[in-house]
Amino acid sequence: MLQKKKNAVLVDGVILNGPIMDSKAGEKFVEEACKIIMEEVIQKADDVTEKVCEWQAPETLKQILDLEMRDTGESHQKLLQLCRDVIQYSVKTSHPRFFNQLYAGIDYYSLVARFITEALNPSVYTYEVSPVFLLVEEAVIKKMIEFIGWEEGDGIFNPGGSVSNMYAMNLARYKFCPEIKEKGLSGLPRLVLFTSEECHYSMKKAASFLGIGTENVYFIKTDERGKMIPEELEKQVQRARKEVRGGEHEGERRRSVCRLIHDYRCNFQLPFSIYKFCRADSVAWNPHKMLLAGIQCCALLVKDNSGLLKKCYSAKAAYLFQQDKFYDVSYDTGDKSIQCSRRPDAFKFWLMWKALGTTGLEERVNRALALARYLVEEIKKREGFQLLLEPEYANVCFWYIPPSLRRMEDGPEFWQKLHQVAPIIKERMMKKGSMMLGYQPHQGKVNFFRQVVISPHVSREDMDFLLDEIELLAKDL
Repeated sequence: MLQKKKNAVLVDGVILNGPIMDSKAGEKFVEEACKIIMEEVIQKADDVTEKVCEWQAPETLKQILDLEMRDTGESHQKLLQLCRDVIQYSVKTSHPRFFNQLYAGIDYYSLVARFITEALNPSVYTYEVSPVFLLVEEAVIKKMIEFIGWEEGDGIFNPGGSVSNMYAMNLARYKFCPEIKEKGLSGLPRLVLFTSEECHYSMKKAASFLGIGTENVYFIKTDERGKMIPEELEKQVQRARKEVRGGEHEGERRRSVCRLIHDYRCNFQLPFSIYKFCRADSVAWNPHKMLLAGIQCCALLVKDNSGLLKKCYSAKAAYLFQQDKFYDVSYDTGDKSIQCSRRPDAFKFWLMWKALGTTGLEERVNRALALARYLVEEIKKREGFQLLLEPEYANVCFWYIPPSLRRMEDGPEFWQKLHQVAPIIKERMMKKGSMMLGYQPHQGKVNFFRQVVISPHVSREDMDFLLDEIELLAKDL
C-alpha cells in the first residue's frame, strides 16, 4: 500500500492520503441494489399473484438471513443476495391484499422523495444545513393549518402520532406551569389527565413518560360507538376534585391544568375532509396513514402562534443556533423540537401533494371509503359473516362464524369457540401468504377481524377475495 501511495502521510500507522472508500465500487453496488428494489418491490407492488408474506419461524429466518456480523467485510454479491432475501421474507405492505394496519400501499412520488432524502442524508434543524427541507416543512405546515380551519398556528414534524401526543400533553402542562421547565416536577401539585377509555394507548404511555403517572389518568366512558360521553367526563372531573387534596389555591390550579390537558388534545388522524377541528388547541395528523406519505410522516399542529413550541422545548444550543448568523435565524426552527437530528419527513408529503393535488388526494380517500361501504354490504349478504357495528370510516370490524357454530345456541360456549376462530384463520392466511388481515378482542367482545381499506391499489375484486378467502381457510372449522 505504501508503494502505491506517493508521498504517503502516516499517523499512527494510518495512511491519510486520498479517500478510504472505493467510490466506483460503491456506485456499482448502489446501482445493482436499486435494480433489485425496482424489480422485486416496486414492479411487484400491485401484483396480486405475489405473496403478501413468505412466513418463516424466527429461528428458521435467522439461519436464512445469516445475521452474524463479522470482523471482515463480505462480498458485494453476498450483500446483494442478502438484499434479495430481506425483500423476499419481509411483509409486502404495498400488496393490494395487505389489510393488516392503518398504513398500506405505495405512493411512487413519496417513495422518490424518500430516495432523495436518504441519499442527501439531511438533518432538519438549521437553514444553513437544510435550506430546502426547512422551507418545505414551513409550507406544508401552513397548508395543513389552513385545512384544519385555524387562522394561524405553528407545528413540527416528528416521529409518530404517539410522540405528537406526548409533545402536546407536555406543551399543555408548560402553558399553565411554565416553571416546570426549570424546576421540574418537585414543585408541582398532583396533576391528572382526562381521556377517553377508547383513546390511543400512547396517552397512558405519555402519562408515565412525563411523570404524571398512570394512576392519575381518568378514563372517560364512551357510548356504543366509542364516543366520549360528556356527562361522564363531568363526573370524572368532580371525582378528581374530591380525590386531589390540597389548599384552595392549589386546587384551582390543579383543575386548570386538568381541564387544559383534556381540552388541549384532539388526536386527528383523518385525511382531508369536511371536518374542521377549530376548537382544538392542537392536532396530531399522520399523513403516512391514509394519505400514503410513507412511514413515518407525522405532524403536531398547534393553534398558538406565540412561539409556545420554542419556549417549551428550546435549549438554545450555541453550536447550532447562533443568533449572529448572516441570514434570518427565524428559519432555524430545530430548537422547537425535542430532537436534535430530525428527518425531513414533510418533503415526501409535499412532493406527493404537488404531484396529485388536493383533488387527487381527496379522490383516494373517497374511493377507500366507498370500498369500505361495498365490503359492508357484501358482508351483510353472506352467511356466516356478522358486523360488529356499522362503520363510520374505512375500518370494517366483523366476525366470521364457521359452519359448525352457525346452529349453536348463543351463550358463553359459543363465544368462547368463536374467540378461537380468527387466530386460526390468521395463521392459515399468513402461512399461505394470500393476504394479511388483523384481528383483536375489544371491550368484552371476542376476537373479530378488523379490515382496513387504505391503499389506492385495492379494488372491488380484492374485497370479494377477502371474503372468499376467509370462507376457504375456515371451511373445516
